[in-house]
This record gives sequence, C-alpha cells and structure tokens, in this order.
Amino acid sequence: MFIDTHTHLYSPKFDHDRPEMIVRAKQAGIQRVLLPAIDRGSHEAMLALEAAYPDFCLAMIGLHPVSVQDDFEEELAAVERYLSARPWVAIGEIGMDLYWDASFQRQQEEAFLRQCEWAIAYDLPISIHARNAIDNLLEILEGIGNPKLRGVFHCFTGDVSQARRAVDLGFYLGIGGVATFKNGGIQEVIQWMPRDRVVLETDAPYLAPSPYRGKRNESAYLPLVARQIAAAWEAPPEEIARLTTTNARRLFDLDRFPMRDAG
Repeated sequence: MFIDTHTHLYSPKFDHDRPEMIVRAKQAGIQRVLLPAIDRGSHEAMLALEAAYPDFCLAMIGLHPVSVQDDFEEELAAVERYLSARPWVAIGEIGMDLYWDASFQRQQEEAFLRQCEWAIAYDLPISIHARNAIDNLLEILEGIGNPKLRGVFHCFTGDVSQARRAVDLGFYLGIGGVATFKNGGIQEVIQWMPRDRVVLETDAPYLAPSPYRGKRNESAYLPLVARQIAAAWEAPPEEIARLTTTNARRLFDLDRFPMRDAG
C-alpha cells in the first residue's frame, strides 16, 4: 500500500473523470492521498473532494508561493481562520518560487515565515514548495532553529548537499516523477537518502513519471516512482512501499485520522 503525500486531485484537469481516476488509484494500491492547498480560489474544490472521500483524501491548508501577490495578507488571513476551525494534516503547500517571478520574493519570505510560526503553534508539519529557492528556504529554516518545525521538501530536486541540510533540520524529502526522468538529476540524492526520511508523491496532475511524461499525472502512477527507487536501492518495490508508508504515517501523524473504510 502507498500514500501519495502530495497530489492536487481537485484540479479541474480531473473534472471529467475524477471518480474513475480515484478507482484507478485505489486499484494501484494507493491507500491515502494528501491534498495541498493553493489559495482561496481552490479551497472549495479541495474541501469538497475531501468531504466526498473522507477515508481517502486528507487536506492541508496554506498559501502557495505562486499565489503570493499584493493581496497575500488577505490570503493568509483566510488560512489562519481555517487553521483554528478544524484539524488539518499539514500546513502546505508553502515556500518560495523564484522561477516564474521574483518580484514578490520579500512577500513570499514573509508568508513562509508566518506559516512556519503557525506550524509550530499548531504542532503541524509543513509541505514546502522550493522552486529555484532551496538555499533561500534552508537558510530561513536554519534561522528559525526550532526543533518543533518539521515537514517535507515536496518534489525535491536539489543536490546531496542541500538534501543533507534538509535532513539535518529534521525534514523529509518528497520524491515524485522526476526520479524517473533520464535528465532528472536526482539519482545521486536517491542513492544517498536515509531510508527513514523519504516519502512518495505524484504532484498530480503535474510531473507525470516516465513513460507518461508530458501527460496528465495521477496518483495511480505512484508505483512507478517506487520502482525507480527500488532499482536504485536494490530493494523490492514492496519494501519501498512499506518504508515510505511508514515514513508518511509518522511525519503526518496519520493515526489522528483513522480510516473507517479502507476500500
């Protein structure tokens, strides 16, 4: 059984076949999926999906860095209201993205720091988006220096040195479809990764693994990522499933969310 720790199954890209897609995921051995939030524009769809599949989907809450614009204070206020209203599996996805536009870098840093403070206060893990900003975020986390702050670098694409810094801070590495790309650049990281600090993800509908690269991703493809790691570690895929599921359950404290029906 697998846990997809980062997947946007509420995306409009699934509107025409969402029930069938979820059936395919369960048939592929996906036990649970964690839904990262983006912004106010997607909260309703995310929460509706969680309500429709309460034993399969668990929602996070947070402000995605790409959505940090001039109104980011209003977006953060919405996150804060949600945080006090109900339990969440994590705060995410949060972080920094300097790939598309660096003009809001200061605001992204402020939003990230604020949400880290909430993660500490609410004792929740964080799911970090770090595009062209891994070193920036590592420096911020090192500056915070609070051992209660924990989480995962989602879709990790850094090098071994950056991976080591993240693990030393108590963070996990989220590995997805990039691991299957010939030019993905993270094979050395996969070889190095501590077995107890890796979780699997798809980031669906994005970053589909080979042989589906360039097409819509979905949670049913997660075993392809596991097989890539299994080959690198010279371990059976079943062992990767066991290890990463154990890691995900520990990081996100999934025992807080008992399943009524595993089917």
